[in-house]
Formats: sequence, structure tokens, C-alpha cells
Amino acid sequence: MGSVLTQKWLWIIIFSLISIVVFPFLLVLLIISLPPPYNAIATVILVIGWGVAAGYKDWIISKGEEQAEKG
Repeated sequence: MGSVLTQKWLWIIIFSLISIVVFPFLLVLLIISLPPPYNAIATVILVIGWGVAAGYKDWIISKGEEQAEKG
């Protein structure tokens, strides 16, 4: 068991999972702590950014599927 704890990949996974949990929590706390006009603006920017990222992901996936069909 001691050799598993010294593996680099294990700590990368652990820190990645912690950051996946902690970063959104801190982002929500930051948005909540902003004064009223700015927290609404930050929420709208977050939602728009999320939509752009999702649209880009779907575009990349469809582009890859087109390339697979062609050749």
C-alpha cells in the first residue's frame, strides 16, 4: 500500500477531483458575495460562457464525425 501512495498519478487524480469540487464552490461564493448589480452580470456571463463552451464542444464532435464519414 505504501508504494501506491508514492505514485504520481494517484496524487494527480486526487488533486484534480478536489479542484473539481472546490473551484465551483468558490465561484458560487464569489458570485454571491458580489454587490447586487454585479452578481446578476456575473451569473449571465457564466451562463453565456457555459453555452458557448457547450456549443463549441458539439461543433468539434460533429466536425470529427464528418471527417470519419469522409475518409
